Amino acid sequence: MSMHLEGPWLNTTGKQKGKKKFRSAEHKRQHEQLEQEWQTLQQKHQSVIKTAQQEKLRKNAGLNRTWSLSIPEGRGTDHIPSARSGAGVAAKKDSPAYTGTKVKGIGTMHKSNAVPIFSDEEAVEISTMRRG
Repeated sequence: MSMHLEGPWLNTTGKQKGKKKFRSAEHKRQHEQLEQEWQTLQQKHQSVIKTAQQEKLRKNAGLNRTWSLSIPEGRGTDHIPSARSGAGVAAKKDSPAYTGTKVKGIGTMHKSNAVPIFSDEEAVEISTMRRG
């Protein structure tokens, strides 16, 4: 079963479009007049649009659109050697480490919640919170 819409009576919202209602006969007459004018304008300018499209196609047809996958001149080198600096392999960067004196350690309040400990009282408080 295909999932595309079949016919003008279906739309993407699933609601059917009903008959168009007008406030008065005057509104209906104005609407019909505008629709008729729109149709005549479309028919009048259809030939202009078609000729513009044909002119565009004619211009594009005259262009030379041949492409080749050959290597351009001056770029046909077989091998370019890499630069030799003689320094060797780069050394691994040292991992950062805390060297200060404010943080005494890291405590765990709940599961994997790491909390910094700044004093002995905080360490005792966290341990009592954890164990009840």
